[in-house]
Amino acid sequence: MSDSTLTGSASAAQSPPRWTLIGMALLALSTIAIAGFARQTGIGVTGVPDSPAVAQVDLRFEDLSDGAVVVRDGRGQVLETIPVSADGFIRGTMRSLARQRKQAGLSPELPFLLERRENGRLSLSDPSTGGRIELDAFGPGNAASFGRFLPPRETRS
Repeated sequence: MSDSTLTGSASAAQSPPRWTLIGMALLALSTIAIAGFARQTGIGVTGVPDSPAVAQVDLRFEDLSDGAVVVRDGRGQVLETIPVSADGFIRGTMRSLARQRKQAGLSPELPFLLERRENGRLSLSDPSTGGRIELDAFGPGNAASFGRFLPPRETRS
């Protein structure tokens, strides 16, 4: 037996059979197709459905020259001044929403909408861009940092 015969059969034995490669390609394509179909139809989507708002307030955030942030309601009344080293979650959230406005070329003066829903969840939305952040997704402490700007919940007797 010659060396060329041994070398040729050894390389053929190392490559997978053709039907295996075709099967792997079909599996990959069908996975992509199924995922696309599920995304388009909403099959398998989980989440908390929207519930009606029971309290809401328009909020405006103004940066001061010393780095503090003034929080105003829709009428322009000052609700709170947040010092430089406090409430990092509020600052980060507002930076994110402000960046979306800047990219869309919108005025930073427009108010944001903070809502408490019937199911107790809090959301902060930007009506000008359509963006919305579900604050409860970041934990109860972070949600409460925004929740303090809403009127207190009414207690039922």
